[in-house]
Amino acid sequence: MLVTVEVLTIVLVAIATALALAHALELPGKLRLPKEQYLAMQAIYYPGFTIGGAAEPAALLLTAALLFLMPSGTTAFWLTVGAFAGLLAMHAAYWILTHPVNNFWLKDTQLGRTGARFFAFGAPRASAAADKEDWTALRDRWERSHVVRAVLGLVSLVLLATAIAL
Repeated sequence: MLVTVEVLTIVLVAIATALALAHALELPGKLRLPKEQYLAMQAIYYPGFTIGGAAEPAALLLTAALLFLMPSGTTAFWLTVGAFAGLLAMHAAYWILTHPVNNFWLKDTQLGRTGARFFAFGAPRASAAADKEDWTALRDRWERSHVVRAVLGLVSLVLLATAIAL
């Protein structure tokens, strides 16, 4: 059972990291886009990245489960603790930095019921604050949040892979 949980955890962490990394790698090109093109591009990420984003909380849960399945106090245990902390920070960065801006990008997009509920979380407060900001400030916040998330995801993935390899 431990091997199954380890493999599933690595796969889910890799998916969560890949999504953030894909956004981070787009940064140089997207910074050159004018407002109209940039805003048009933002809507294309829904629903694919939203569906893939389910890997992130699942990765957090499975990483926590690994902590209960491995012997405490070992090097592998502490590496897994580090991976969990990185994933938790990655997830927090989404809710604090990325999600409020997603609400702004998608405010005029027709969403399905589930997507509308998900993106509505924190929307009134975030939308009011976002309306006062320049679109380039929102763009920079969104783009940089994914760089931060990609770094946290990669660190977590390396820590987790090392822990499992021991």
